Order: sequence, then structure tokens, then C-alpha cells
Amino acid sequence: MRFSDQFEQRFSEMLTHYPTKRSVLVPTLLYAQDETGFLSDEVIAEIAGRLELSELDVRNVISYYSMLTTKRRGKFNVQVCTNIACMLRGGEELFEHCEKKLGIGHKGTTLDGAFSLEEVECIGGCSWAPAVQVNYDFHENLTPEKMDRVLADYRNRLHE
Repeated sequence: MRFSDQFEQRFSEMLTHYPTKRSVLVPTLLYAQDETGFLSDEVIAEIAGRLELSELDVRNVISYYSMLTTKRRGKFNVQVCTNIACMLRGGEELFEHCEKKLGIGHKGTTLDGAFSLEEVECIGGCSWAPAVQVNYDFHENLTPEKMDRVLADYRNRLHE
């Protein structure tokens, strides 16, 4: 398994900031996932070896965090919050709108690989509900019409 120079630089730097190798597991998994698209068996084995952990230890952490995945996602992962604040302000309707607009359900990926969709419990945008996170970008105070513009903006980025 070969990671980019940028990944290797980040990994080496992180190791200097924590008292044990295990402490860099979650950020390392996030960086690896950003680079490879998902956490494959090969990536899991590589990271486990580097951090002197068992593959089971790494898989247990992956299964705990919803932002980590062992399945390929779309280029843009759309996470729609349906927790209480977002639900009261239309989060469930917004999720249903995204399902129809993208033609996929929860944890689905569009055929072209552009979008994945997830219903999530909380992304910390309660004051600006309903809220959606696309990859690492937050979008708040959404309506179906505003969500259409958000999705169109990401679709346009595919051609850049």
C-alpha cells in the first residue's frame, strides 16, 4: 500500500504530537479515507501495522464512527441531519427530498459515483437547522429549493 507524500508527511507529524501511536488512529483513518475513498482491507492492514494494532482493533474503531466507511462512497457524501432540532425544522422532509432528487436511499450511492446519501443523527448545526454536511462543508437553514442549489453546485464541481 502506497500513500501520497502529503499523507506520509501528515502521518509523521501526527506521531510527534501524541504520547502513543494508537492516539493517531482516527485522524490517520480520516486522512487515508480522504485519499483512497474508503477504508479497504489493504488500507486497514497497513494502518494496523504502522500503529502496532490488530486489524480487529482498527475495524472496531471504524465501526464506531459514522464518518468512517469500509464501502466506497460517492465523491460527495451528503449527510442530512434528522435529529430533533433539524427534524422539527424539516430535516426528515429534506432527507426525503434528497432521496428523490438523487434517486438513492440511506447509505446509497448514485450510479455515476458522484453522490452518496446518509441520514445522520447530529452534525452540530442545531441553531441553524435543518443542516446538511457534504464531505467537510456545512450547509444550514435549508429548504428543498436551497438543497437543490447545493446539489447543483457540487454537480458542477465534477467538471472542474
